[in-house]
Amino acid sequence: MNIRSSFKHTIAASYIGYITQAIVNNFAPLLFLTFHNSYGISLEKIGLLVTVNFGVQLLVDLISAKYIDRIGYRRAIVAAHIFAAAGLIGLSFLPDLFSDPYPGLCMAIVLYAIGGGLIEVLISPIVEACPTDGKSAAMSLLHSFYCWGSVLVVLISTLLFAVFGTGSWKVISCFWAIVPLFNAFYFTQVPINSLSEGHETMGLRKLLTAPMFWVLALLMVCSGASELAMSQWASAFAESGLNVSKTVGDIAGPCFFAVLMGSSRVFHAKFTDRLNLSRYMGFCAILCIASYLLASLSPIPVLSLLGCGICGFSVGVMWPGTFSLASEKCPAGGTAMFALLALAGDTGCSLGPTIVGFVSGALNDNLKAGLLCAIVFPLLMLVGLWLCVQVIRTQKQK
Repeated sequence: MNIRSSFKHTIAASYIGYITQAIVNNFAPLLFLTFHNSYGISLEKIGLLVTVNFGVQLLVDLISAKYIDRIGYRRAIVAAHIFAAAGLIGLSFLPDLFSDPYPGLCMAIVLYAIGGGLIEVLISPIVEACPTDGKSAAMSLLHSFYCWGSVLVVLISTLLFAVFGTGSWKVISCFWAIVPLFNAFYFTQVPINSLSEGHETMGLRKLLTAPMFWVLALLMVCSGASELAMSQWASAFAESGLNVSKTVGDIAGPCFFAVLMGSSRVFHAKFTDRLNLSRYMGFCAILCIASYLLASLSPIPVLSLLGCGICGFSVGVMWPGTFSLASEKCPAGGTAMFALLALAGDTGCSLGPTIVGFVSGALNDNLKAGLLCAIVFPLLMLVGLWLCVQVIRTQKQK
């Protein structure tokens, strides 16, 4: 199998790209309480680290909508992985360069957020442009690798913390940088098509005036917020709110969440032809509401942890499902559509965890109360799915 001509290598590199995305989004949250205790950073400011991460990612998404086709997919995706590696390495030493470690943490996060933003924009259209069948199933399977990457990050990091101590986190951060460095080279070798090659795409202005695009954008905001509000705080929630050890908290919180989210995406990839995507997403939104209620209101720790896991399963289809709806309902959207939808998704990724952090901090670090407030996002997801049906009906009547 020639690496320069086989799109199987392109898809494999894309899988590793989402593992890289999982590393930059999930490694630092494992250290939230470590930052809080070691550096004396408040939970409100810890929550703002998530805002910095996804705020930079959404800025990158916005810029990418206009310039990514000019830069080219290959150059951009290689640069993305180099930025991700630089941020992970910077996380280990930049905080120590300042009397207040917080700016150093922010600088490192900005670096890997640039990489994460470009990866989010580029991986889906790269796979969409591959000459393969079953795009909806392929999209769900692709996004499942974000989940398996999250599981790897949690399990391997937790194992290393247990063996070498939490104080070794700086070395472990450099260890994780190996993955994006390898994939940067891999992407220089594989074949890459562009969605704009040989296809007529709608302009940015036309895209922004399409009602369906704004409904899809709402779905992406809710998808990102519903997922990240739980996953970014799952470790701290299990550790402090449920009074379990860090090792148990990391495995029972974010790891359990990611395993069920990945399983959900594999399930959707296997049975996509038998499911009505909009109805299935509606069912998962209702399940997500129930999971937030269980996690935040149950007085029994085991049931609260079960709520975390159920939330992972319920949000699994939301992000790739919205991308699949976008490909189906707006086939001429092109790279700009994927970039702007990623922008909407990252807006939700920033909004959800930040609201949890601020509400928790305002109520004496009560993470259960913060998580309860996040229930608004799966509720809005149901509204968005209803609007999607209405827009489709209106278009058919014209």
